Amino acid sequence: MKLWDKGLSIDKKIEQFTVGNDREIDIYIAKYDVIASKAHAKMLKEIAIISDEELEQLLGGLAVLEQQIEEGTFVIEETFEDVHSKIEFELTKTLGDVGKKIHTARSRNDQVLVALHLYYKEELKSIQKKTKSFFDTLLELAETFKDKLLPGYTHLQVAMPSSFGLWLSAYAELLIDDVYLLNAALKVVDQNPLGSAAGYGSSFPIDREFTTAEMNFSTLKYNVVAAQMSRGKSERTIAAALGSISNTLARFAMDICLYMSQNFGFISFPDELTTGSSIMPHKKNPDVFELIRGKCNKIQALQSEMVLITNNLPSGYHRDYQLLKENVIQAFEDLKAVLDIFNFSIAQMQANDINLEDDKYKFLFTVDNINTLVVNGMPFREAYKKIGGEVEAGTYTPDTSKKHTHLGSIHNLGLTEISRKFPKQ
Repeated sequence: MKLWDKGLSIDKKIEQFTVGNDREIDIYIAKYDVIASKAHAKMLKEIAIISDEELEQLLGGLAVLEQQIEEGTFVIEETFEDVHSKIEFELTKTLGDVGKKIHTARSRNDQVLVALHLYYKEELKSIQKKTKSFFDTLLELAETFKDKLLPGYTHLQVAMPSSFGLWLSAYAELLIDDVYLLNAALKVVDQNPLGSAAGYGSSFPIDREFTTAEMNFSTLKYNVVAAQMSRGKSERTIAAALGSISNTLARFAMDICLYMSQNFGFISFPDELTTGSSIMPHKKNPDVFELIRGKCNKIQALQSEMVLITNNLPSGYHRDYQLLKENVIQAFEDLKAVLDIFNFSIAQMQANDINLEDDKYKFLFTVDNINTLVVNGMPFREAYKKIGGEVEAGTYTPDTSKKHTHLGSIHNLGLTEISRKFPKQ
C-alpha cells in the first residue's frame, strides 16, 4: 500500500530503489506517528470533520497499534511503503471508511515531519539524561582523586603537575557546553510542523494551535513553507549537537588509551573490562575506549553528511530528505550506547601511584621552583633565566617538596560550582 497510490502500476526496480530501507528505519518513528495521528484525529473532531463516535473509533484503533509497537509485535511488511501507509491500512482494515478519514488535511510530508520532530525531542532528552549521569560520575571520581597527582602534558611533553581530579572534572565541565548545544537542538525541533501538509498548508479549517498543545510542542512552525524547509535544517542542528558531545567523549577516550599504556601507566581497569590478544598473552587492550573513540568520530562526520545532502536544495519537499533519517537515528542509538558503556567503565577506573623519582619527571616542578624564587623576592624573568640555566647546564635539582603546595594552591576544583552550572533538565 502507498498513500499516493492512484491505481497505476510502478516498475518494481523503481519501487525498491525509492522505498529503500524505510520500512526498517520507520520502526523507530512508528510510536510517534501514532501520537501525531491521535492529536490529528482529535483536531478533526474539533473542527467537525469527524464525529465523536468516529474519533473514539480512531483512537481505539490507534491504541491497539500503539500497544503492538510497545510490545514489539508491530511489523511493516514488504507490501507497505512505510509506517504511515501501514498504520492507515490497519485503521481502514479495522474501521472501514472511518479509517480512511485519518489522512484528511495532512500529507505524508507533514506526517513524517511531525513524527520525526517528536522522535528527535525524546531522543535529545534521553541523551541529556545520560550525559547528566556521566557528568555526575566524573565529578564523583574527581572528588575521590582530587589530591592524587598526575603529570600534566603539553605537546605530549612532560609539563607541570596536575591531578586526576583536575583531569576528570575538566571533561565534566566540557560536557556542560555540549548540553548547551543539545538544548539548542531541542529548541529547534520543539516546533510543531503538523498542518503544513505538502508544504503549502491545507484548505481545511484546521486548528494548528490545538495539535501543538496536544503533542506538547512549545510552539508551532507558523509558516508552512518554513515547516517543510526545516527538514534538513533540524538534522544539521542535531548532528552538530551530537558531534559536539562526541568530540568530548572521543578526546576523553583517547586520553584513557594513552594513560593505560605502559609508557604512561597512569590508570588501569579491572581485567573484565579489557580484552586480550590472540598471540600475545600479556595484552590487556582498551578495546572499549578505542571503539568509543571510533564511534564518536563517526558521529562527528554526520554533520558534513547532512550539509552535503541538503545544502543547495530549493524550497519545497524533495525526496533527498528521505536519506536523512537513517544515519541520524543510528547516531542517536550509537551515542546512547557510548554514554552507557563509558559511564559503566569509567566508574571502575583505578588511579595508579606515579613514581615522581623517575627521571622523565625531573623537570615537572621547574615552574614551582621559579615561583619559590619569585616569592622570595627575585624578579620573575631573572628566576626564569636562573632555573632555565640550571636545566641547560644539567645542574637543576627538582624540589618536589612543593607538590602539595602546588595542588593546594591551584587545584581548587570548584566541583560544587561545576555541578551547579549543569543546565536544568
